[in-house]
Amino acid sequence: MSQSGAEVLLVPAAFTQKTGEAHWHILNRARAIENGAFVVAPCAIGKVAGGGASYGHSLIINPWGEILADGSDQVGVVSAVIDLTEVATARQRIPSLSHDRSFTLKKGV
Repeated sequence: MSQSGAEVLLVPAAFTQKTGEAHWHILNRARAIENGAFVVAPCAIGKVAGGGASYGHSLIINPWGEILADGSDQVGVVSAVIDLTEVATARQRIPSLSHDRSFTLKKGV
């Protein structure tokens, strides 16, 4: 996504309580870091029809993986001021973003 010029990734979800506690923050931070992009990740909160509950904790994360805003386990609005110049700065600090190759398949392979 970073090679296509994406600067902000939107990751809407409804993670369950259990998987959210285990993985929500770290997976979204990883997406921000590996792409050198902001991640805006709204997550549903509350009970789900049929049982269970969604985790909540809507997030806004900067390209270095720092959490700028966390909606916790409450219904509400999450906001943060983002500076898109941080995208270029982060991408310069992660050499793998400029060293990768295209993965096009050759015919007959």
